[in-house]
Amino acid sequence: MLLRSALVAGIAVLALAACSKRTLPPGGEGICWVVSKQDGELKYNKLATNVPDLEHCAAELESMRVRFLRMGGSVREVTGAYKGNFIFVERQGILTAPSLEQAPYLALVRTGDGRLAVPGAMPRQPEPAPAQ
Repeated sequence: MLLRSALVAGIAVLALAACSKRTLPPGGEGICWVVSKQDGELKYNKLATNVPDLEHCAAELESMRVRFLRMGGSVREVTGAYKGNFIFVERQGILTAPSLEQAPYLALVRTGDGRLAVPGAMPRQPEPAPAQ
């Protein structure tokens, strides 16, 4: 009975390991990458070098997105990478994840005027009093 339990547990571990294949972004010290999908494959293109941190890379990606929009493009979301983390520039802000298969977490939020800020850094506006 103990042998069968150990065998089932071993098979379960192997099955989970097979399912945990991760798509990891490139590394590179200070390199901000823009990620595109071409012919079903991910392509990594250098957007900027000597970038000091993830926030600056996110700003580079946001700047690229805004430039494309101003030129009449329809790019609303951009994916990038910095030091082994994916960066997702989306409507609500900047999200990041160590792989494409993992759930991203919010790194920067958009303020009321569209700027990016660290979550919780901007003071909340008081709620208007209800009309009498």
